[in-house]
Amino acid sequence: MRRLVLATRNRKKLEELDRILRAAGVGVGLLTLDDVDVPEVVESGATFAENAVIKATATAAATGLPAVADDSGLAVDALNGMPGVLSARWSGAGATDESNLRLVLEQTADVPDDRRGAAFVCVAALAEPSGQVHVVEGRVVGHLLREAVGEGGFGYDPIFVPEGHELTTAQMPPERKDELSHRGQALRAIAALIGSG
Repeated sequence: MRRLVLATRNRKKLEELDRILRAAGVGVGLLTLDDVDVPEVVESGATFAENAVIKATATAAATGLPAVADDSGLAVDALNGMPGVLSARWSGAGATDESNLRLVLEQTADVPDDRRGAAFVCVAALAEPSGQVHVVEGRVVGHLLREAVGEGGFGYDPIFVPEGHELTTAQMPPERKDELSHRGQALRAIAALIGSG
C-alpha cells in the first residue's frame, strides 16, 4: 500500500482525510508528523497556497514520501477577509479554538445580520519527493452566527452556517460536513490526484 504523509499533528484533520480518501476509494497508508521525523516548518507564507506548499514540500523532502498539507481558515467579510491565514493564531500566543472563536464573535458583535458573510477557505498541496507539486482550493460561502452552536467539528465550525443551510458545520454529521466543507472539496481534489498517481 502506498504511504502518504499528512503534514499536520491535528488528529481531526487526519480523520477527515482518511474518511474522504476511503469514500473516494483511494487506499493509502496515512502517516502524520507524529509518525515521521520532519524538522519544524514555519508557516511564513502570506497566502493559504504559500503555506500549504511550504509544509508539503518540506515534508516530502524530509521523508522521501508524498506529502499532503493544507492551510485553511475563515475569511470574514466585515473583517476584510481576516482572520484568513492567521485563523489558527488569531487570538495570539497560546491561541485555542475557543479563544479564536470568542475573539471573532467579539470583533463582529456590532455587525448587522445582513453583513455577517464569511467563507471557509482551504488550499491543499500534494508534494511528491521528485519536487512535483499540485495545488487545489476549496471554498464554502456562508454566514456567521452570534454564538456557538453544535459540538462537532473544530475551529470556527460552531459559528459558521454554509449558504443554503440552517445548521452550523459543527451540527452536521461528519460525512455531511465533508460533502460541503472547504477542506472536503480540497481533499477530494487531492484524493483524485492520489488515485490517478
